Amino acid sequence: MPFQQRKGKSKDVEKVPELRTYQLISYHEIRRATNNFDVSNLIGVGGSCSVYKGTLSSGTVVAIKVLDLQNEETCKRFDTECEVMRNVRHRNLVQVITTCSSEHIRAFVLQYMPNGSLENWLYKEKSHLNLLQRVTIMLYVAVAIEYLHHGYDTPIIHCDLKPANVLLDKDMVAHVGDFGISKILAGNKSIAHTTTLGTLGYIASEYGSEGIVSTSGDVYSYGIMLMEVLAKRRPIDEEIFNESLGIREWMRRAFSGTMLEIVDANLFSEEDKITSKSESCIASMIELALDCTNEKPESRITMKDVVKRLNKIKNIFLGSRS
Repeated sequence: MPFQQRKGKSKDVEKVPELRTYQLISYHEIRRATNNFDVSNLIGVGGSCSVYKGTLSSGTVVAIKVLDLQNEETCKRFDTECEVMRNVRHRNLVQVITTCSSEHIRAFVLQYMPNGSLENWLYKEKSHLNLLQRVTIMLYVAVAIEYLHHGYDTPIIHCDLKPANVLLDKDMVAHVGDFGISKILAGNKSIAHTTTLGTLGYIASEYGSEGIVSTSGDVYSYGIMLMEVLAKRRPIDEEIFNESLGIREWMRRAFSGTMLEIVDANLFSEEDKITSKSESCIASMIELALDCTNEKPESRITMKDVVKRLNKIKNIFLGSRS
């Protein structure tokens, strides 16, 4: 049954073309598009999939996510992702163009993102993201998750928010992807139980210990990712973090004193001066991240709150630069 969208369509939803019933793609066409899965077209490898750049017979350049059929969980993830992507469309979600399911392959044909993942920009790219770019990217991510949580009568929980699952298009606009372990909350239930975990370092304690999935779990993962984007430190960085000191406590301690010492030095170029407004912007983002990552789920803010506050932070920062 299709989801009931709430009244007052988001303008961001309107910008995405209506996904009509599409032609399923054949295994033969995928082989042709990727030049028989040539390694030169391989653009990413995950725990249970490989992603290739491909060109369809129409000339459209796409990303083709091929799932590992040796992994039993993979087929379940394929079905989950298909169900979610049939029901959602938003300019800040990675668009699924078509799928392929046969005895040889399970694959998604996705909108191609030429600027790769946020993770690559944090850790691998030679060029660096400045403060405004990071604020804007995290705002786009927040808008996408707000849509999943609040855009339909039935909330969708992503369950695996992290920089590797945020992809950037040619204009550096962020799109959230990978819904392989997402959960659709049936009826009006605000939580669900699962045995499928996300990525260590990003999952909330109630998710990891009790398998409780809720919108507040995504908010927690978002807050951890916001800290990572500001500090350029993975939440499982063994050089700094351990059982007694996680990224949240590290950030909380720095918030009251050594804040500028822990943020990524590449937030500002050599020409940029750190102004009181930019310092205030960083402080507001750290405060927001801390509010997202409260230990108790009921104490966390919602993604609607995140979007409002990030919009305000961005506008104040832009005002300081004009």
